[in-house]
Order: sequence, then structure tokens, then C-alpha cells
Amino acid sequence: MSKKVLIIATSPRRNGNSAKLALEFEKGVKENGNDCEIMYLCEKNLNFCKGCFACITSHKCIINDDMNEILEKMKISDVIVFATPVYYYEMSGQMKTFIDRTNPLFQSNYAFRDVYLLMSAADTDEKLMQRVINGLEGWIECFSKTDLKRVIKALGVTGINDINNHQSLKEAYNLGKSI
Repeated sequence: MSKKVLIIATSPRRNGNSAKLALEFEKGVKENGNDCEIMYLCEKNLNFCKGCFACITSHKCIINDDMNEILEKMKISDVIVFATPVYYYEMSGQMKTFIDRTNPLFQSNYAFRDVYLLMSAADTDEKLMQRVINGLEGWIECFSKTDLKRVIKALGVTGINDINNHQSLKEAYNLGKSI
């Protein structure tokens, strides 16, 4: 049975290293016959959460930007994939802002069960990447039917083209193909 996969690319660079991981993952997903879409946050109008909690009862955000459209796509997806660059040993600010805005999904009838994380970092110390994983796991804990299935780390990539021959691209493709 075909799955619906939504990739949230959180880099401010449309063609950055984490975006390239997302494209390889997408290629694998589609080759395996699944439906896949990449949402590039750098192309969306997203504001910060106001902490008003109006979304708890309405399951919609009162802020008039692109978030409600993205939330609807998340709600009907079987798989959610986050692609992020690592800044100061943490997920990008764009990803954190996005995660804060997913509150309307809490206690809704969401379909996603599997979450994947694709990350790129200039540093090569794998232990330091745990902070990104911990941040995402905090979000996942709020969605009791959901698990972090796998993480791909592209380490030692700084410039836009540093990832071009990196082993992580093949890993991302193969992981996407396994969905």
C-alpha cells in the first residue's frame, strides 16, 4: 500500500546540504511507488507562535500565514521527514519555529506514525548532533502514536556543494526507498 510522505525542509538555503538530503530521500520514496512532497520553509510565510492556545480547541492557528496549509498536509501524511542544517549544535531556528507552530495537531486525528530526521553539519563530532535529536524527540513525545524511526547525519559539510559526493546522500536515497 502506497504511503504519503511529507518532507519539511527547514534550511534558509533552498539548495543547501540538508535540502539535497531531502531531494535524495524524496527520489527513493517516489521510486518505491509512494507519494512524496517537499515543503521548503524558506518559501513559506511563517510567524512565531503567540502562545495563545486558541488552537487547542479549534485545531487551527489564528495567525494568518502559511502554517494552516502545512498542518493540513501533515495531518494526512503517513510519514513526516524533517531536513535541517545544524546551527550551534541544534536544529535550525526555522525548524524550531515550525515545531512550535504544530500545536494545532496536538490531540487531533493525525495520520503520521513515522518521523525521520535528515541533518547536515559542518562539525564531524557525532556526539554533538544528539542535541538536535533530543529537540525533535521532545516534539515526538507529544504525539503518542509517533516514533522517530531513523536519523541520517551528513557531518563535515559546510559549503553548499560539500555534500555532493557524501555517503549520506546514498543513505538518504536508500532510506527513502525503504519506506
